[in-house]
Amino acid sequence: LSFEGSNPRHSHEWTVFRDIKIPEEKILIPGVIDSTTNFVEHPELVSERICRFADIVGRNRVIAGSDCGFSTFAGFGTVDADITYAKLSSMAKGAEIASKKLW
Repeated sequence: LSFEGSNPRHSHEWTVFRDIKIPEEKILIPGVIDSTTNFVEHPELVSERICRFADIVGRNRVIAGSDCGFSTFAGFGTVDADITYAKLSSMAKGAEIASKKLW
């Protein structure tokens, strides 16, 4: 189940997952970086977002993702390529931090 989880419109919605039972065969792929802004998330924030979901469904059932693609809206809110790679790097570093905390 892939979904937006980091942009200001959806970042609070992670709490919904505390109140519902996710089938055991489902894996969550929350967006932990926002693909619509030029702000680069800190790896610790990315780690925090990953750990939130891991605490709810278990560490084996969470894969970090981005809110959406970085070229979803042609000509609208384009994120510079260098920023995109910085965001992806932050996601990788955040996942590494989360892995150390969770494993």
